[in-house]
Amino acid sequence: MNRPRILPFLACTALVVACAKDPAPVEVAADQPFELELPPGAPDVVTPEGNELTVNRVALGKALFNAKAVSVDGSISCASCHHADQAFSDVVALSLGVDGTPGFRNAPSLANVAYHPWFFRDGGVPTLEMQVLAPIHDVAEMRSNINDVAASLRNVEPYATLSQVAYGRELDPYVITRSIACYERTLISGWSRFDSFWYEGDSSALTSTEQQGWALFSSPALGCMNCHNGFDLSDHSFQNIGTEMAYTADPGRFRVTIIEADRGKFKVPTLRNIALTAPYLHDGSMTTLDQVIDHFASGGQPHPNRSSLMQAFTITTGEKTALIAFLQSLTDQRSLDQVP
Repeated sequence: MNRPRILPFLACTALVVACAKDPAPVEVAADQPFELELPPGAPDVVTPEGNELTVNRVALGKALFNAKAVSVDGSISCASCHHADQAFSDVVALSLGVDGTPGFRNAPSLANVAYHPWFFRDGGVPTLEMQVLAPIHDVAEMRSNINDVAASLRNVEPYATLSQVAYGRELDPYVITRSIACYERTLISGWSRFDSFWYEGDSSALTSTEQQGWALFSSPALGCMNCHNGFDLSDHSFQNIGTEMAYTADPGRFRVTIIEADRGKFKVPTLRNIALTAPYLHDGSMTTLDQVIDHFASGGQPHPNRSSLMQAFTITTGEKTALIAFLQSLTDQRSLDQVP
Protein backbone atom coordinates (compact mmCIF):
# COMPACT_ATOMS: atom_id res chain seq x y z
CA MET A 1 0.00 0.00 0.00
CA ASN A 2 1.36 3.39 -0.91
CA ARG A 3 1.60 5.90 1.88
CA PRO A 4 0.61 9.51 1.14
CA ARG A 5 3.60 11.73 0.63
CA ILE A 6 3.60 15.40 1.46
CA LEU A 7 3.80 17.96 -1.31
CA PRO A 8 6.61 20.39 -0.54
CA PHE A 9 5.80 24.05 -0.31
CA LEU A 10 6.44 25.76 -3.62
CA ALA A 11 8.61 28.81 -3.15
CA CYS A 12 6.85 32.09 -3.81
CA THR A 13 7.83 33.92 -6.99
CA ALA A 14 8.85 37.53 -7.16
CA LEU A 15 9.16 39.99 -10.02
CA VAL A 16 12.57 41.39 -10.82
CA VAL A 17 12.74 44.98 -12.04
CA ALA A 18 13.61 45.30 -15.72
CA CYS A 19 13.40 47.95 -18.39
CA ALA A 20 9.87 48.92 -19.36
CA LYS A 21 9.93 47.47 -22.88
CA ASP A 22 11.17 44.04 -21.79
CA PRO A 23 9.03 41.45 -20.01
CA ALA A 24 9.90 41.25 -16.34
CA PRO A 25 11.63 37.93 -15.63
CA VAL A 26 10.30 35.80 -12.80
CA GLU A 27 12.53 34.57 -10.01
CA VAL A 28 11.83 30.95 -9.14
CA ALA A 29 13.50 28.50 -6.81
CA ALA A 30 15.89 25.92 -8.22
CA ASP A 31 13.99 22.90 -9.48
CA GLN A 32 13.38 19.91 -7.25
CA PRO A 33 11.35 16.68 -7.47
CA PHE A 34 7.60 17.09 -7.21
CA GLU A 35 6.45 15.02 -4.26
CA LEU A 36 3.20 13.56 -5.55
CA GLU A 37 0.69 12.71 -2.86
CA LEU A 38 -0.84 9.30 -3.47
CA PRO A 39 -3.97 7.95 -1.79
CA PRO A 40 -4.01 4.52 -0.13
CA GLY A 41 -4.12 1.78 -2.76
CA ALA A 42 -2.78 3.93 -5.60
CA PRO A 43 0.03 2.49 -7.72
CA ASP A 44 3.21 4.49 -8.10
CA VAL A 45 3.21 6.91 -11.02
CA VAL A 46 5.81 5.97 -13.61
CA THR A 47 7.17 8.81 -15.74
CA PRO A 48 9.13 8.59 -18.99
CA GLU A 49 12.87 9.02 -18.72
CA GLY A 50 13.76 12.67 -19.14
CA ASN A 51 10.35 13.95 -18.10
CA GLU A 52 10.30 13.13 -14.41
CA LEU A 53 7.98 15.21 -12.23
CA THR A 54 9.60 18.35 -10.85
CA VAL A 55 8.10 21.35 -9.11
CA ASN A 56 8.75 23.77 -11.95
CA ARG A 57 7.81 21.39 -14.75
CA VAL A 58 4.44 20.79 -13.11
CA ALA A 59 3.96 24.51 -12.40
CA LEU A 60 4.72 25.35 -16.04
CA GLY A 61 2.35 22.62 -17.20
CA LYS A 62 -0.48 23.99 -15.07
CA ALA A 63 0.14 27.52 -16.36
CA LEU A 64 0.00 26.30 -19.97
CA PHE A 65 -3.02 24.09 -19.26
CA ASN A 66 -4.91 27.23 -18.22
CA ALA A 67 -3.49 29.50 -20.93
CA LYS A 68 -6.01 30.56 -23.58
CA ALA A 69 -3.09 31.69 -25.73
CA VAL A 70 -2.68 28.08 -26.88
CA SER A 71 -5.79 28.52 -29.09
CA VAL A 72 -5.64 30.39 -32.38
CA ASP A 73 -7.85 33.27 -31.20
CA GLY A 74 -7.02 33.20 -27.50
CA SER A 75 -10.55 32.13 -26.57
CA ILE A 76 -10.11 28.69 -24.99
CA SER A 77 -7.59 26.68 -22.99
CA CYS A 78 -7.28 23.03 -21.99
CA ALA A 79 -9.16 24.01 -18.81
CA SER A 80 -12.09 25.28 -20.90
CA CYS A 81 -13.10 21.66 -21.59
CA HIS A 82 -11.57 19.98 -18.54
CA HIS A 83 -12.98 21.72 -15.46
CA ALA A 84 -11.21 21.14 -12.16
CA ASP A 85 -14.50 21.00 -10.24
CA GLN A 86 -15.87 18.34 -12.63
CA ALA A 87 -12.94 15.96 -12.19
CA PHE A 88 -11.36 17.65 -15.20
CA SER A 89 -14.21 16.74 -17.55
CA ASP A 90 -16.82 18.91 -19.27
CA VAL A 91 -20.51 19.47 -18.55
CA VAL A 92 -21.75 19.32 -22.16
CA ALA A 93 -22.01 16.45 -24.63
CA LEU A 94 -19.57 18.01 -27.09
CA SER A 95 -17.25 20.80 -25.98
CA LEU A 96 -17.13 23.96 -28.08
CA GLY A 97 -13.85 24.91 -29.72
CA VAL A 98 -12.85 28.24 -31.25
CA ASP A 99 -15.71 30.01 -33.04
CA GLY A 100 -18.14 27.81 -31.12
CA THR A 101 -17.35 24.75 -33.23
CA PRO A 102 -18.51 21.55 -31.47
CA GLY A 103 -15.89 18.90 -30.89
CA PHE A 104 -15.89 15.35 -32.21
CA ARG A 105 -16.37 13.50 -28.91
CA ASN A 106 -17.31 14.02 -25.29
CA ALA A 107 -14.37 15.35 -23.26
CA PRO A 108 -13.42 12.64 -20.72
CA SER A 109 -12.15 13.14 -17.20
CA LEU A 110 -8.38 13.51 -16.87
CA ALA A 111 -8.40 11.82 -13.46
CA ASN A 112 -5.71 9.12 -13.24
CA VAL A 113 -4.50 9.54 -16.82
CA ALA A 114 -1.07 8.85 -15.31
CA TYR A 115 -2.11 5.19 -15.27
CA HIS A 116 -3.54 4.97 -18.78
CA PRO A 117 -1.68 2.90 -21.40
CA TRP A 118 -3.15 4.93 -24.30
CA PHE A 119 -5.17 8.07 -24.83
CA PHE A 120 -8.34 9.33 -26.47
CA ARG A 121 -11.42 7.17 -26.55
CA ASP A 122 -10.05 5.19 -29.49
CA GLY A 123 -6.56 4.79 -28.03
CA GLY A 124 -5.01 6.56 -31.00
CA VAL A 125 -2.17 8.16 -29.03
CA PRO A 126 0.29 6.16 -26.87
CA THR A 127 1.67 8.89 -24.57
CA LEU A 128 0.44 11.92 -22.67
CA GLU A 129 3.18 14.00 -24.29
CA MET A 130 1.83 13.19 -27.77
CA GLN A 131 -1.77 13.69 -26.64
CA VAL A 132 -1.12 17.38 -25.97
CA LEU A 133 -0.58 18.01 -29.68
CA ALA A 134 -4.00 16.86 -30.88
CA PRO A 135 -6.35 19.46 -29.31
CA ILE A 136 -3.95 22.29 -30.14
CA HIS A 137 -3.95 21.40 -33.84
CA ASP A 138 -7.53 20.12 -34.16
CA VAL A 139 -9.58 22.56 -36.30
CA ALA A 140 -12.65 21.84 -34.15
CA GLU A 141 -10.80 22.58 -30.92
CA MET A 142 -7.93 25.09 -30.64
CA ARG A 143 -7.17 25.30 -34.37
CA SER A 144 -3.63 26.43 -33.63
CA ASN A 145 -0.06 25.33 -34.29
CA ILE A 146 2.27 24.41 -31.46
CA ASN A 147 5.19 26.15 -33.11
CA ASP A 148 3.20 29.39 -33.23
CA VAL A 149 2.14 28.93 -29.61
CA ALA A 150 5.74 28.49 -28.54
CA ALA A 151 6.87 31.56 -30.48
CA SER A 152 4.11 33.74 -29.02
CA LEU A 153 4.79 32.72 -25.40
CA ARG A 154 8.56 32.26 -25.51
CA ASN A 155 9.34 35.67 -23.99
CA VAL A 156 6.23 35.90 -21.81
CA GLU A 157 6.41 35.30 -18.08
CA PRO A 158 6.13 33.03 -16.22
CA TYR A 159 6.57 30.67 -19.18
CA ALA A 160 10.01 31.99 -20.18
CA THR A 161 11.69 31.57 -16.81
CA LEU A 162 9.92 28.35 -15.84
CA SER A 163 10.95 26.78 -19.14
CA GLN A 164 14.62 27.56 -18.55
CA VAL A 165 14.57 26.35 -14.94
CA ALA A 166 12.50 23.23 -15.64
CA TYR A 167 14.04 22.07 -18.92
CA GLY A 168 17.14 24.22 -19.46
CA ARG A 169 15.87 25.59 -22.76
CA GLU A 170 13.55 28.24 -24.10
CA LEU A 171 9.87 27.48 -24.52
CA ASP A 172 9.33 25.27 -27.56
CA PRO A 173 7.02 22.40 -28.58
CA TYR A 174 9.16 19.93 -26.60
CA VAL A 175 8.70 21.94 -23.42
CA ILE A 176 4.99 22.59 -23.98
CA THR A 177 4.05 18.95 -24.54
CA ARG A 178 6.18 17.61 -21.72
CA SER A 179 5.25 20.15 -19.07
CA ILE A 180 1.50 19.80 -19.69
CA ALA A 181 1.91 16.01 -19.51
CA CYS A 182 3.72 16.43 -16.17
CA TYR A 183 0.83 18.45 -14.76
CA GLU A 184 -1.76 15.95 -16.01
CA ARG A 185 0.12 13.09 -14.32
CA THR A 186 -0.47 14.76 -10.95
CA LEU A 187 -4.28 14.58 -11.28
CA ILE A 188 -4.70 11.54 -9.09
CA SER A 189 -8.16 10.33 -8.04
CA GLY A 190 -8.52 8.02 -5.06
CA TRP A 191 -9.79 10.12 -2.17
CA SER A 192 -13.42 9.01 -2.14
CA ARG A 193 -15.50 7.51 0.65
CA PHE A 194 -15.38 4.23 -1.23
CA ASP A 195 -11.58 4.30 -1.01
CA SER A 196 -11.82 4.78 2.75
CA PHE A 197 -14.17 1.79 2.87
CA TRP A 198 -12.21 -0.48 0.52
CA TYR A 199 -8.55 0.42 0.98
CA GLU A 200 -8.58 1.59 4.59
CA GLY A 201 -11.20 -0.80 5.95
CA ASP A 202 -13.53 1.88 7.31
CA SER A 203 -16.91 0.13 7.23
CA SER A 204 -18.65 3.32 8.35
CA ALA A 205 -17.47 5.23 5.27
CA LEU A 206 -20.39 3.87 3.19
CA THR A 207 -24.04 3.79 4.14
CA SER A 208 -25.94 0.51 4.09
CA THR A 209 -27.53 1.52 0.78
CA GLU A 210 -24.13 2.28 -0.75
CA GLN A 211 -22.79 -1.04 0.50
CA GLN A 212 -25.77 -2.77 -1.11
CA GLY A 213 -24.88 -0.97 -4.34
CA TRP A 214 -21.27 -2.13 -4.06
CA ALA A 215 -22.46 -5.71 -3.61
CA LEU A 216 -24.57 -5.39 -6.76
CA PHE A 217 -21.74 -3.71 -8.68
CA SER A 218 -19.31 -6.49 -7.78
CA SER A 219 -21.77 -9.32 -8.40
CA PRO A 220 -21.40 -11.64 -11.41
CA ALA A 221 -25.09 -11.07 -12.18
CA LEU A 222 -24.46 -7.48 -13.29
CA GLY A 223 -20.93 -8.06 -14.53
CA CYS A 224 -19.78 -4.46 -13.99
CA MET A 225 -16.37 -5.56 -12.78
CA ASN A 226 -15.61 -7.46 -15.96
CA CYS A 227 -14.33 -4.12 -17.28
CA HIS A 228 -14.56 -1.67 -14.37
CA ASN A 229 -11.91 -3.10 -12.09
CA GLY A 230 -8.56 -2.23 -10.56
CA PHE A 231 -7.58 1.01 -8.85
CA ASP A 232 -8.94 3.16 -11.69
CA LEU A 233 -12.14 1.09 -11.93
CA SER A 234 -11.32 0.52 -15.59
CA ASP A 235 -9.25 -2.09 -17.37
CA HIS A 236 -8.72 0.46 -20.20
CA SER A 237 -9.78 -2.11 -22.77
CA PHE A 238 -11.85 -1.28 -25.86
CA GLN A 239 -15.43 -2.50 -25.91
CA ASN A 240 -18.46 -2.17 -28.16
CA ILE A 241 -21.44 -1.83 -25.83
CA GLY A 242 -24.13 -1.73 -28.50
CA THR A 243 -25.20 1.89 -28.38
CA GLU A 244 -26.07 1.84 -32.09
CA MET A 245 -26.13 -0.39 -35.13
CA ALA A 246 -24.01 1.59 -37.59
CA TYR A 247 -21.17 3.56 -35.95
CA THR A 248 -20.61 5.47 -39.16
CA ALA A 249 -20.25 8.99 -37.72
CA ASP A 250 -17.74 7.75 -35.17
CA PRO A 251 -16.40 4.22 -35.72
CA GLY A 252 -14.31 4.30 -32.55
CA ARG A 253 -11.23 2.09 -32.41
CA PHE A 254 -11.69 1.30 -36.12
CA ARG A 255 -10.34 4.79 -36.91
CA VAL A 256 -6.98 3.67 -35.52
CA THR A 257 -6.71 0.03 -36.59
CA ILE A 258 -8.88 -0.04 -39.76
CA ILE A 259 -10.01 -3.46 -38.57
CA GLU A 260 -13.74 -3.98 -39.00
CA ALA A 261 -13.93 -5.99 -35.77
CA ASP A 262 -12.95 -2.78 -33.92
CA ARG A 263 -15.85 -0.71 -35.24
CA GLY A 264 -17.83 0.76 -32.38
CA LYS A 265 -15.24 -0.07 -29.73
CA PHE A 266 -14.27 2.67 -27.28
CA LYS A 267 -11.95 2.72 -24.28
CA VAL A 268 -13.64 1.71 -21.04
CA PRO A 269 -13.83 4.90 -18.93
CA THR A 270 -12.99 5.20 -15.28
CA LEU A 271 -15.99 5.29 -12.95
CA ARG A 272 -14.22 7.53 -10.48
CA ASN A 273 -16.11 10.79 -9.97
CA ILE A 274 -18.83 9.45 -12.27
CA ALA A 275 -21.42 11.64 -10.49
CA LEU A 276 -19.49 14.71 -11.71
CA THR A 277 -18.73 13.73 -15.29
CA ALA A 278 -22.12 13.65 -17.02
CA PRO A 279 -23.07 13.48 -19.84
CA TYR A 280 -21.81 9.99 -20.54
CA LEU A 281 -20.42 7.79 -23.34
CA HIS A 282 -18.15 8.80 -26.21
CA ASP A 283 -20.76 11.13 -27.67
CA GLY A 284 -22.33 12.40 -24.45
CA SER A 285 -25.66 10.91 -25.56
CA MET A 286 -26.72 9.76 -22.09
CA THR A 287 -27.28 12.43 -19.48
CA THR A 288 -28.06 10.43 -16.33
CA LEU A 289 -26.78 7.34 -14.54
CA ASP A 290 -30.33 5.97 -14.76
CA GLN A 291 -30.04 5.95 -18.56
CA VAL A 292 -26.63 4.29 -18.47
CA ILE A 293 -27.81 1.52 -16.15
CA ASP A 294 -30.94 0.95 -18.24
CA HIS A 295 -28.77 0.58 -21.34
CA PHE A 296 -26.52 -2.04 -19.76
CA ALA A 297 -29.52 -3.85 -18.29
CA SER A 298 -30.97 -4.11 -21.80
CA GLY A 299 -27.82 -5.75 -23.13
CA GLY A 300 -27.43 -3.09 -25.81
CA GLN A 301 -28.23 -3.22 -29.50
CA PRO A 302 -27.09 -6.36 -31.36
CA HIS A 303 -24.24 -4.82 -33.36
CA PRO A 304 -21.98 -7.54 -34.83
CA ASN A 305 -19.07 -6.30 -32.70
CA ARG A 306 -21.01 -5.97 -29.47
CA SER A 307 -18.96 -7.33 -26.60
CA SER A 308 -19.84 -10.80 -25.35
CA LEU A 309 -19.68 -9.25 -21.87
CA MET A 310 -22.85 -7.28 -22.65
CA GLN A 311 -25.47 -9.51 -21.09
CA ALA A 312 -28.96 -8.29 -20.20
CA PHE A 313 -29.91 -8.37 -16.53
CA THR A 314 -32.90 -7.52 -14.36
CA ILE A 315 -32.63 -4.79 -11.75
CA THR A 316 -35.36 -3.48 -9.48
CA THR A 317 -35.99 0.18 -8.73
CA GLY A 318 -34.56 -0.24 -5.25
CA GLU A 319 -31.46 -1.99 -6.55
CA LYS A 320 -30.91 0.75 -9.10
CA THR A 321 -31.16 3.35 -6.34
CA ALA A 322 -28.53 1.46 -4.35
CA LEU A 323 -26.25 1.07 -7.36
CA ILE A 324 -26.40 4.79 -8.12
CA ALA A 325 -25.72 5.56 -4.47
CA PHE A 326 -22.58 3.43 -4.68
CA LEU A 327 -21.45 5.17 -7.87
CA GLN A 328 -21.91 8.53 -6.16
CA SER A 329 -19.62 7.37 -3.34
CA LEU A 330 -16.77 7.30 -5.89
CA THR A 331 -16.53 11.10 -5.85
CA ASP A 332 -13.24 12.44 -4.50
CA GLN A 333 -13.57 14.42 -1.31
CA ARG A 334 -10.67 16.69 -2.16
CA SER A 335 -9.40 18.46 -5.25
CA LEU A 336 -7.47 16.45 -7.80
CA ASP A 337 -5.20 19.44 -8.31
CA GLN A 338 -2.11 19.17 -6.13
CA VAL A 339 -0.42 22.30 -7.50
CA PRO A 340 -0.69 25.49 -5.41
